Amino acid sequence: MRLRSAARTARSRTNRIHGALPRAVASRAGLVSRLVPRRVRMRLTLLYGLLFVISGAVLLTITYLLVNRPTSTVLVSRRGGSGSPGDAGIHMYTRDEVPGAVDRFAHAQQQQAMRQHTAEMQHLLTQSGIALAIMSVIAIGLGWLVAGRVLRPLRTITTTVQRISAHNVHERLAVEGPGDELKDLADTVDGLLGRLETALDSHKRFVANAAHELRTPLTVEHALLEESLIDRDATVDSFRANFERLLTLSEQQARLLESLLTLSGSERGLDRREPLDLAELTGNVLVGARKEADRRNLRVEAHIHPAGLWGDDALIERLVANLVDNAMGYNVPDGWVTVVTGVKDGLAFVRVSNTGPRIPPAGVSRLFEPFQRIGRKADNGHHGLGLSIVRSIAAAHDATLNAHARPQGGLVVEVGFPLRTTAPATETYDDMARALSTAPE
Repeated sequence: MRLRSAARTARSRTNRIHGALPRAVASRAGLVSRLVPRRVRMRLTLLYGLLFVISGAVLLTITYLLVNRPTSTVLVSRRGGSGSPGDAGIHMYTRDEVPGAVDRFAHAQQQQAMRQHTAEMQHLLTQSGIALAIMSVIAIGLGWLVAGRVLRPLRTITTTVQRISAHNVHERLAVEGPGDELKDLADTVDGLLGRLETALDSHKRFVANAAHELRTPLTVEHALLEESLIDRDATVDSFRANFERLLTLSEQQARLLESLLTLSGSERGLDRREPLDLAELTGNVLVGARKEADRRNLRVEAHIHPAGLWGDDALIERLVANLVDNAMGYNVPDGWVTVVTGVKDGLAFVRVSNTGPRIPPAGVSRLFEPFQRIGRKADNGHHGLGLSIVRSIAAAHDATLNAHARPQGGLVVEVGFPLRTTAPATETYDDMARALSTAPE
């Protein structure tokens, strides 16, 4: 029992010691963090002062060692003669050549010289220390002034950035001066503010356009419901017609919300990547679009060749579907649509071209903005989000996007994805292309 009690006591003491160690380490770390100055100006001043003190101490040490270096002793003796400078009785002896009678006198003189040299060196060391202390104080003061002068543009940048908000994001730092690191920092912040202003303006336009797109069908729905309630002579046929229109409006709103969700999801980036074949996804899209092409009396030509890539199959299939849907929706009677997939310049590409109304070359880039439509017709089932979704999905896959207007009318859009390193399947899709193609371009 005594042994067990002693063991428990030892374990308890060990646990207390082990528990106290992390607390002691944390306490010391907190003490060190509290001792370190939080202001950059103070830290720079202390750094300047420390560097000066170290440099001065090293310089004084070197000077002291050079002055204190021992020299050989030379004794000058005169025997006879007049003592004139040219007297031949003057003899010079080194330490090893001094006669015995003169040696004692030379030793006394050497001891006196050593005591005098030691006193002079101590005096030199004291005066140098005082000079170093005075210059250290002056260096710290100058370091404080220099640090404040160097950090003044940084304080200006901080104050300006703190003042800028969503209401005055158009303001810029516009720091003038030499092209140093602070000027580069200010220019970088100005560029960031410019991109932020553009993003905020785009967000505001997107919210306004989305609200408009959602408000229009809601207004029509409210009018149809109100008409059904107010009209006392309403018949079953009129109710049915109103309900059919309400159902159509509801489907349009559902497609709009789905497009908005797809756009938001693609702008967040990819959660997963898997090996895909662009030709297979494009073939699936064209099979589903065949009925719509027949309804619109459009001719579809497909040249589908294997093209391997990494990506999200749902998003890429949606990209191809939006390109095909846009080519069919903005077309002319008896028009055509051409879809091509393959590998070119190290990229897996899909290109969709179509006939249609003429588009000004300067207005092609505007079509990839949200809620931009040719002719601004809101009753054709298109909300102007198809090409903006294409752009977002392409950006999420690090793909290139090129588009240009055809001189005869219509649009050509090509998306190039980074090619998958592994070789795609060798099979071709000529049979599917022949089945989907009804007429050449």
